[in-house]
Amino acid sequence: MSEQKYNPEKGYIALLGWSLNAVEAADKFDRRYVVVAPDWAEAYCEEHDIPYVPWNFERLNDRSVEISQTLKEMGVDVAIPLFEETVEWAGAINSVLMDKPRLFGQAMLLRDKALMKRRAQLGGIRVGIFEEAHDKGDVIRFLKRVNQTLLKLDGDPNDPIHLKAFDKAGCLGHRVIRTPDEVDTIPEEEFPVLMESHLDGWEFAVEAWIHNGKIAFLNISEYVTLGYSVFVPATPDLEKYRDQIRGEIEKLIKTFDIEFGFIHPEYFVTSDRTMYFGEVAYRPPGFKVFELLERAYGFNAYQGMILAFDPKTTDEEIKAFFPTEVVDAKGYAGCFGVYPRRRVVSKLEIPEETENHEYFESHELTPPLEETVTKRTAFGTHWGLVYFFGDDPYVMRDLLKHQEDLDFYV
Repeated sequence: MSEQKYNPEKGYIALLGWSLNAVEAADKFDRRYVVVAPDWAEAYCEEHDIPYVPWNFERLNDRSVEISQTLKEMGVDVAIPLFEETVEWAGAINSVLMDKPRLFGQAMLLRDKALMKRRAQLGGIRVGIFEEAHDKGDVIRFLKRVNQTLLKLDGDPNDPIHLKAFDKAGCLGHRVIRTPDEVDTIPEEEFPVLMESHLDGWEFAVEAWIHNGKIAFLNISEYVTLGYSVFVPATPDLEKYRDQIRGEIEKLIKTFDIEFGFIHPEYFVTSDRTMYFGEVAYRPPGFKVFELLERAYGFNAYQGMILAFDPKTTDEEIKAFFPTEVVDAKGYAGCFGVYPRRRVVSKLEIPEETENHEYFESHELTPPLEETVTKRTAFGTHWGLVYFFGDDPYVMRDLLKHQEDLDFYV
Protein backbone atom coordinates (compact mmCIF):
# COMPACT_ATOMS: atom_id res chain seq x y z
CA MET A 1 0.00 0.00 0.00
CA SER A 2 1.03 3.60 -0.55
CA GLU A 3 2.49 5.85 2.11
CA GLN A 4 -0.78 7.53 2.98
CA LYS A 5 -0.87 11.33 3.05
CA TYR A 6 -3.66 11.98 5.46
CA ASN A 7 -5.17 15.28 6.54
CA PRO A 8 -4.62 15.83 10.31
CA GLU A 9 -7.71 18.10 10.42
CA LYS A 10 -9.92 15.17 9.45
CA GLY A 11 -11.21 12.18 11.39
CA TYR A 12 -9.34 8.97 12.19
CA ILE A 13 -11.45 6.05 10.95
CA ALA A 14 -11.69 2.40 12.07
CA LEU A 15 -13.02 -0.05 9.46
CA LEU A 16 -14.76 -2.99 11.17
CA GLY A 17 -14.45 -6.21 9.20
CA TRP A 18 -12.26 -7.22 6.28
CA SER A 19 -13.01 -5.89 2.80
CA LEU A 20 -10.10 -5.40 0.42
CA ASN A 21 -12.05 -2.86 -1.67
CA ALA A 22 -12.82 -0.80 1.45
CA VAL A 23 -9.17 -0.93 2.56
CA GLU A 24 -7.92 0.16 -0.87
CA ALA A 25 -10.44 3.02 -0.92
CA ALA A 26 -9.34 4.18 2.55
CA ASP A 27 -5.70 3.90 1.57
CA LYS A 28 -6.19 6.23 -1.42
CA PHE A 29 -8.21 8.70 0.64
CA ASP A 30 -7.20 11.61 2.88
CA ARG A 31 -8.31 10.12 6.22
CA ARG A 32 -6.11 8.21 8.61
CA TYR A 33 -7.53 4.70 9.07
CA VAL A 34 -7.08 1.40 10.89
CA VAL A 35 -8.58 -1.98 10.02
CA VAL A 36 -10.19 -3.97 12.86
CA ALA A 37 -10.41 -7.55 11.65
CA PRO A 38 -10.01 -11.18 12.80
CA ASP A 39 -6.45 -12.43 13.25
CA TRP A 40 -6.39 -14.24 9.89
CA ALA A 41 -6.02 -10.79 8.26
CA GLU A 42 -2.85 -10.00 10.21
CA ALA A 43 -0.27 -11.48 7.86
CA TYR A 44 -1.76 -9.70 4.85
CA CYS A 45 -1.92 -6.37 6.71
CA GLU A 46 1.71 -6.69 7.84
CA GLU A 47 2.91 -7.60 4.37
CA HIS A 48 1.10 -4.61 2.80
CA ASP A 49 1.67 -2.05 5.59
CA ILE A 50 -2.01 -1.79 6.43
CA PRO A 51 -2.66 -0.37 9.93
CA TYR A 52 -4.40 -3.17 11.79
CA VAL A 53 -5.90 -4.15 15.17
CA PRO A 54 -6.95 -7.78 15.70
CA TRP A 55 -10.42 -8.44 17.05
CA ASN A 56 -12.73 -11.44 17.09
CA PHE A 57 -16.26 -10.28 16.31
CA GLU A 58 -17.70 -13.66 17.33
CA ARG A 59 -16.95 -12.83 20.95
CA LEU A 60 -19.78 -11.84 23.18
CA ASN A 61 -20.23 -8.21 24.03
CA ASP A 62 -18.90 -8.46 27.59
CA ARG A 63 -15.53 -7.36 26.21
CA SER A 64 -16.73 -4.75 23.76
CA VAL A 65 -15.57 -2.04 26.15
CA GLU A 66 -12.03 -3.27 25.60
CA ILE A 67 -12.00 -2.63 21.83
CA SER A 68 -13.72 0.73 22.39
CA GLN A 69 -11.00 1.74 24.87
CA THR A 70 -8.22 0.54 22.57
CA LEU A 71 -9.56 2.62 19.68
CA LYS A 72 -10.23 5.61 21.93
CA GLU A 73 -6.65 5.56 23.21
CA MET A 74 -5.41 5.41 19.62
CA GLY A 75 -7.38 8.59 18.91
CA VAL A 76 -9.94 7.01 16.57
CA ASP A 77 -13.01 9.20 15.95
CA VAL A 78 -15.48 6.74 14.46
CA ALA A 79 -15.95 3.04 13.64
CA ILE A 80 -17.54 2.05 10.31
CA PRO A 81 -19.30 -1.34 10.01
CA LEU A 82 -18.58 -3.15 6.72
CA PHE A 83 -20.71 -6.24 7.39
CA GLU A 84 -23.98 -7.10 9.10
CA GLU A 85 -22.06 -8.89 11.88
CA THR A 86 -20.13 -5.72 12.79
CA VAL A 87 -23.10 -3.31 13.01
CA GLU A 88 -23.65 -3.88 16.75
CA TRP A 89 -19.93 -3.57 17.41
CA ALA A 90 -19.85 -0.23 15.60
CA GLY A 91 -22.80 0.95 17.68
CA ALA A 92 -21.11 -0.10 20.92
CA ILE A 93 -17.76 1.44 19.93
CA ASN A 94 -19.23 4.70 18.61
CA SER A 95 -21.36 5.16 21.72
CA VAL A 96 -18.04 5.25 23.64
CA LEU A 97 -15.98 7.22 21.09
CA MET A 98 -18.67 9.88 20.64
CA ASP A 99 -20.06 9.67 24.16
CA LYS A 100 -23.56 9.03 22.79
CA PRO A 101 -25.00 5.95 24.59
CA ARG A 102 -28.07 5.98 22.28
CA LEU A 103 -25.94 4.80 19.34
CA PHE A 104 -25.71 1.32 20.83
CA GLY A 105 -29.49 1.01 21.17
CA GLN A 106 -29.86 2.28 17.62
CA ALA A 107 -27.47 -0.41 16.36
CA MET A 108 -29.53 -3.08 18.14
CA LEU A 109 -32.65 -1.84 16.36
CA LEU A 110 -30.82 -1.97 13.03
CA ARG A 111 -29.77 -5.57 13.70
CA ASP A 112 -32.98 -7.17 14.98
CA LYS A 113 -35.51 -7.38 12.15
CA ALA A 114 -38.53 -7.69 14.46
CA LEU A 115 -37.56 -4.69 16.62
CA MET A 116 -36.75 -2.76 13.45
CA LYS A 117 -40.26 -3.35 12.02
CA ARG A 118 -41.87 -2.31 15.31
CA ARG A 119 -39.87 0.90 15.41
CA ALA A 120 -40.75 1.62 11.77
CA GLN A 121 -44.43 1.07 12.55
CA LEU A 122 -44.23 3.51 15.47
CA GLY A 123 -42.78 6.07 13.05
CA GLY A 124 -45.81 5.78 10.77
CA ILE A 125 -43.96 3.72 8.16
CA ARG A 126 -46.02 1.06 6.39
CA VAL A 127 -44.94 -2.53 6.99
CA GLY A 128 -46.62 -5.86 6.23
CA ILE A 129 -48.02 -8.17 8.95
CA PHE A 130 -45.17 -9.75 10.92
CA GLU A 131 -44.57 -11.88 14.00
CA GLU A 132 -41.83 -13.87 15.66
CA ALA A 133 -41.94 -17.67 15.60
CA HIS A 134 -40.32 -19.84 18.26
CA ASP A 135 -41.32 -23.19 16.77
CA LYS A 136 -43.08 -24.85 13.84
CA GLY A 137 -46.51 -24.50 15.50
CA ASP A 138 -46.14 -20.71 15.47
CA VAL A 139 -45.43 -20.80 11.73
CA ILE A 140 -48.50 -22.91 10.94
CA ARG A 141 -50.74 -20.63 13.05
CA PHE A 142 -49.37 -17.52 11.34
CA LEU A 143 -49.84 -19.01 7.86
CA LYS A 144 -53.48 -19.82 8.71
CA ARG A 145 -54.15 -16.41 10.26
CA VAL A 146 -52.69 -14.47 7.34
CA ASN A 147 -54.81 -16.44 4.90
CA GLN A 148 -57.96 -16.03 7.03
CA THR A 149 -57.33 -12.28 7.05
CA LEU A 150 -57.13 -12.38 3.25
CA LEU A 151 -60.57 -14.10 3.25
CA LYS A 152 -59.32 -17.18 1.45
CA LEU A 153 -61.89 -19.93 0.86
CA ASP A 154 -61.26 -23.65 1.26
CA GLY A 155 -59.41 -24.87 -1.80
CA ASP A 156 -57.97 -21.42 -2.68
CA PRO A 157 -54.19 -21.52 -2.95
CA ASN A 158 -52.56 -20.04 0.16
CA ASP A 159 -50.82 -16.70 0.02
CA PRO A 160 -47.17 -17.37 0.88
CA ILE A 161 -45.45 -16.14 4.02
CA HIS A 162 -41.75 -15.30 4.33
CA LEU A 163 -39.42 -16.54 7.03
CA LYS A 164 -36.18 -14.70 7.79
CA ALA A 165 -33.39 -15.00 10.30
CA PHE A 166 -33.52 -12.17 12.85
CA ASP A 167 -30.03 -10.88 12.31
CA LYS A 168 -28.46 -12.27 9.17
CA ALA A 169 -27.59 -10.32 6.06
CA GLY A 170 -29.95 -10.17 3.11
CA CYS A 171 -31.19 -13.43 1.67
CA LEU A 172 -29.45 -15.74 4.15
CA GLY A 173 -31.96 -17.99 5.85
CA HIS A 174 -34.86 -16.60 3.79
CA ARG A 175 -37.61 -19.12 3.02
CA VAL A 176 -41.00 -18.86 1.37
CA ILE A 177 -43.72 -21.07 2.94
CA ARG A 178 -47.04 -21.82 1.22
CA THR A 179 -48.36 -24.95 2.96
CA PRO A 180 -48.23 -26.44 6.46
CA ASP A 181 -46.29 -29.41 4.97
CA GLU A 182 -43.43 -27.10 3.99
CA VAL A 183 -43.08 -26.07 7.63
CA ASP A 184 -41.74 -29.57 8.40
CA THR A 185 -38.67 -28.89 6.27
CA ILE A 186 -37.43 -26.12 8.61
CA PRO A 187 -34.62 -27.35 10.86
CA GLU A 188 -35.15 -26.68 14.60
CA GLU A 189 -31.88 -24.74 14.85
CA GLU A 190 -33.23 -22.00 12.56
CA PHE A 191 -35.68 -20.83 15.23
CA PRO A 192 -36.49 -18.21 16.39
CA VAL A 193 -37.35 -16.53 13.07
CA LEU A 194 -39.25 -13.51 11.82
CA MET A 195 -42.38 -14.30 9.80
CA GLU A 196 -44.00 -11.78 7.50
CA SER A 197 -46.85 -11.64 5.04
CA HIS A 198 -46.02 -11.59 1.35
CA LEU A 199 -46.13 -8.14 -0.23
CA ASP A 200 -47.11 -8.10 -3.87
CA GLY A 201 -45.12 -5.35 -5.36
CA TRP A 202 -41.93 -4.25 -6.97
CA GLU A 203 -39.04 -4.75 -4.57
CA PHE A 204 -36.08 -2.40 -4.81
CA ALA A 205 -33.23 -1.21 -2.64
CA VAL A 206 -31.88 2.18 -1.71
CA GLU A 207 -28.38 3.30 -0.77
CA ALA A 208 -28.32 6.58 1.15
CA TRP A 209 -25.32 8.48 2.52
CA ILE A 210 -26.33 10.68 5.45
CA HIS A 211 -24.56 13.76 6.80
CA ASN A 212 -25.96 15.85 9.69
CA GLY A 213 -29.28 14.02 9.45
CA LYS A 214 -29.72 14.90 5.76
CA ILE A 215 -29.39 12.78 2.62
CA ALA A 216 -26.11 13.52 0.83
CA PHE A 217 -26.65 11.05 -2.03
CA LEU A 218 -29.48 8.64 -2.73
CA ASN A 219 -29.24 5.76 -5.18
CA ILE A 220 -32.10 3.49 -6.18
CA SER A 221 -30.96 -0.03 -7.08
CA GLU A 222 -33.24 -1.98 -9.36
CA TYR A 223 -33.50 -5.71 -8.72
CA VAL A 224 -34.28 -7.68 -11.84
CA THR A 225 -34.71 -10.88 -9.83
CA LEU A 226 -34.07 -10.77 -6.08
CA GLY A 227 -30.98 -12.80 -5.19
CA TYR A 228 -29.82 -12.89 -8.82
CA SER A 229 -29.36 -9.48 -10.36
CA VAL A 230 -29.25 -5.75 -9.76
CA PHE A 231 -28.30 -2.63 -11.71
CA VAL A 232 -27.77 1.11 -11.08
CA PRO A 233 -29.14 3.65 -11.66
CA ALA A 234 -32.69 2.32 -12.03
CA THR A 235 -34.96 2.47 -15.09
CA PRO A 236 -37.06 5.63 -15.55
CA ASP A 237 -40.06 3.43 -14.52
CA LEU A 238 -38.63 3.14 -11.01
CA GLU A 239 -36.86 6.51 -10.92
CA LYS A 240 -40.23 8.23 -11.35
CA TYR A 241 -40.84 7.32 -7.69
CA ARG A 242 -37.65 9.12 -6.58
CA ASP A 243 -39.37 12.01 -4.76
CA GLN A 244 -41.67 9.61 -2.96
CA ILE A 245 -38.74 7.33 -2.09
CA ARG A 246 -36.76 10.29 -0.81
CA GLY A 247 -39.69 11.17 1.46
CA GLU A 248 -39.72 7.59 2.81
CA ILE A 249 -35.97 7.69 3.51
CA GLU A 250 -36.36 11.00 5.35
CA LYS A 251 -39.08 9.37 7.47
CA LEU A 252 -36.70 6.47 8.16
CA ILE A 253 -33.84 8.80 9.17
CA LYS A 254 -36.18 10.57 11.60
CA THR A 255 -37.74 7.36 13.00
CA PHE A 256 -34.36 5.71 13.64
CA ASP A 257 -32.62 8.95 14.74
CA ILE A 258 -29.88 8.59 12.12
CA GLU A 259 -27.49 11.55 12.17
CA PHE A 260 -24.66 10.22 10.04
CA GLY A 261 -23.38 7.26 8.08
CA PHE A 262 -24.86 5.04 5.43
CA ILE A 263 -28.09 3.04 5.19
CA HIS A 264 -29.28 0.36 2.79
CA PRO A 265 -33.06 -0.11 3.08
CA GLU A 266 -35.33 -2.29 0.97
CA TYR A 267 -38.88 -1.38 -0.03
CA PHE A 268 -41.85 -2.63 -2.03
CA VAL A 269 -43.97 -0.33 -4.15
CA THR A 270 -47.43 -1.66 -5.04
CA SER A 271 -49.39 -0.95 -8.23
CA ASP A 272 -51.25 1.91 -6.52
CA ARG A 273 -47.90 3.58 -5.61
CA THR A 274 -48.04 2.60 -1.92
CA MET A 275 -44.57 2.15 -0.40
CA TYR A 276 -43.97 -0.65 2.09
CA PHE A 277 -40.82 -0.82 4.18
CA GLY A 278 -39.02 -4.18 4.08
CA GLU A 279 -35.91 -3.73 6.21
CA VAL A 280 -32.91 -1.44 6.63
CA ALA A 281 -29.22 -2.26 7.03
CA TYR A 282 -26.52 0.05 8.39
CA ARG A 283 -23.73 -1.32 6.19
CA PRO A 284 -22.76 -1.62 2.50
CA PRO A 285 -25.10 -3.72 0.34
CA GLY A 286 -24.20 -7.11 -1.05
CA PHE A 287 -23.92 -7.87 -4.76
CA LYS A 288 -21.08 -5.36 -5.16
CA VAL A 289 -23.45 -2.39 -5.53
CA PHE A 290 -20.66 -0.04 -4.34
CA GLU A 291 -18.52 -1.26 -7.22
CA LEU A 292 -21.43 -0.83 -9.65
CA LEU A 293 -21.92 2.75 -8.44
CA GLU A 294 -18.27 3.52 -9.05
CA ARG A 295 -18.59 2.10 -12.58
CA ALA A 296 -21.72 4.14 -13.28
CA TYR A 297 -20.79 7.44 -11.61
CA GLY A 298 -17.04 7.40 -11.07
CA PHE A 299 -17.07 8.12 -7.32
CA ASN A 300 -15.82 5.63 -4.74
CA ALA A 301 -18.76 4.64 -2.53
CA TYR A 302 -16.48 3.45 0.31
CA GLN A 303 -14.82 6.87 0.41
CA GLY A 304 -18.31 8.37 0.43
CA MET A 305 -19.06 6.20 3.44
CA ILE A 306 -15.92 7.42 5.24
CA LEU A 307 -17.05 11.01 4.59
CA ALA A 308 -20.58 10.31 5.86
CA PHE A 309 -19.29 8.70 9.08
CA ASP A 310 -16.47 11.13 9.88
CA PRO A 311 -17.72 13.74 12.41
CA LYS A 312 -15.11 16.17 11.03
CA THR A 313 -16.51 16.17 7.48
CA THR A 314 -17.84 19.54 6.29
CA ASP A 315 -20.90 20.25 4.15
CA GLU A 316 -18.57 21.62 1.45
CA GLU A 317 -16.68 18.31 1.26
CA ILE A 318 -19.93 16.40 0.90
CA LYS A 319 -21.14 18.69 -1.91
CA ALA A 320 -17.84 18.44 -3.73
CA PHE A 321 -17.62 14.64 -3.41
CA PHE A 322 -21.03 13.33 -4.49
CA PRO A 323 -22.26 13.61 -8.09
CA THR A 324 -25.82 14.59 -9.01
CA GLU A 325 -28.10 11.57 -8.89
CA VAL A 326 -29.01 9.92 -12.21
CA VAL A 327 -27.95 12.80 -14.52
CA ASP A 328 -24.24 12.38 -13.72
CA ALA A 329 -24.24 8.63 -14.41
CA LYS A 330 -22.13 7.68 -17.44
CA GLY A 331 -24.26 4.61 -18.08
CA TYR A 332 -25.92 1.64 -16.36
CA ALA A 333 -23.86 -0.89 -14.41
CA GLY A 334 -25.31 -4.27 -13.51
CA CYS A 335 -24.28 -7.65 -12.22
CA PHE A 336 -25.68 -11.16 -12.25
CA GLY A 337 -25.06 -13.80 -9.57
CA VAL A 338 -24.51 -17.23 -11.10
CA TYR A 339 -26.00 -20.38 -9.58
CA PRO A 340 -25.36 -23.70 -11.35
CA ARG A 341 -28.59 -24.96 -12.92
CA ARG A 342 -27.50 -28.59 -13.12
CA ARG A 343 -27.01 -31.09 -10.28
CA VAL A 344 -23.64 -32.25 -11.61
CA VAL A 345 -21.12 -29.90 -13.20
CA SER A 346 -17.55 -30.44 -14.38
CA LYS A 347 -16.41 -27.12 -15.81
CA LEU A 348 -16.99 -23.41 -16.07
CA GLU A 349 -18.09 -22.32 -19.53
CA ILE A 350 -19.16 -18.70 -20.07
CA PRO A 351 -22.01 -18.72 -22.64
CA GLU A 352 -20.88 -17.21 -25.94
CA GLU A 353 -23.91 -14.93 -26.14
CA THR A 354 -22.98 -13.47 -22.74
CA GLU A 355 -19.31 -12.97 -23.52
CA ASN A 356 -20.04 -11.52 -26.96
CA HIS A 357 -22.68 -9.06 -25.75
CA GLU A 358 -21.50 -5.46 -26.06
CA TYR A 359 -22.51 -4.78 -22.42
CA PHE A 360 -20.42 -7.67 -21.03
CA GLU A 361 -17.39 -6.42 -19.06
CA SER A 362 -15.96 -9.10 -16.78
CA HIS A 363 -16.71 -11.97 -14.43
CA GLU A 364 -15.32 -13.41 -11.22
CA LEU A 365 -16.39 -17.01 -11.66
CA THR A 366 -14.02 -19.82 -10.82
CA PRO A 367 -13.96 -23.43 -12.08
CA PRO A 368 -16.02 -25.77 -9.84
CA LEU A 369 -14.19 -27.42 -6.94
CA GLU A 370 -16.72 -30.24 -6.63
CA GLU A 371 -18.78 -32.00 -9.26
CA THR A 372 -22.04 -32.22 -7.29
CA VAL A 373 -23.86 -28.97 -6.71
CA THR A 374 -25.16 -28.70 -3.15
CA LYS A 375 -28.91 -28.25 -3.02
CA ARG A 376 -29.87 -24.69 -2.20
CA THR A 377 -31.87 -24.36 0.97
CA ALA A 378 -33.73 -21.09 0.80
CA PHE A 379 -31.60 -18.45 -0.92
CA GLY A 380 -28.06 -19.83 -1.10
CA THR A 381 -24.86 -18.05 -1.98
CA HIS A 382 -24.13 -17.50 -5.66
CA TRP A 383 -20.92 -18.89 -7.18
CA GLY A 384 -19.69 -15.55 -8.47
CA LEU A 385 -20.73 -12.43 -10.34
CA VAL A 386 -20.81 -11.39 -13.98
CA TYR A 387 -20.58 -7.64 -14.69
CA PHE A 388 -22.23 -5.60 -17.43
CA PHE A 389 -22.19 -1.93 -18.43
CA GLY A 390 -24.12 -0.06 -21.11
CA ASP A 391 -26.20 2.99 -21.91
CA ASP A 392 -29.75 1.60 -22.08
CA PRO A 393 -31.48 0.54 -18.83
CA TYR A 394 -34.02 -1.64 -20.64
CA VAL A 395 -31.37 -3.55 -22.57
CA MET A 396 -29.57 -4.01 -19.22
CA ARG A 397 -32.72 -5.26 -17.48
CA ASP A 398 -33.58 -7.78 -20.21
CA LEU A 399 -29.98 -8.93 -20.49
CA LEU A 400 -29.75 -9.63 -16.74
CA LYS A 401 -33.09 -11.47 -16.83
CA HIS A 402 -31.95 -13.58 -19.80
CA GLN A 403 -28.84 -14.79 -17.92
CA GLU A 404 -31.14 -16.87 -15.69
CA ASP A 405 -31.84 -19.18 -18.65
CA LEU A 406 -28.18 -19.84 -19.43
CA ASP A 407 -25.75 -22.44 -18.08
CA PHE A 408 -22.40 -21.10 -16.87
CA TYR A 409 -21.44 -24.43 -15.32
CA VAL A 410 -21.75 -27.55 -17.46
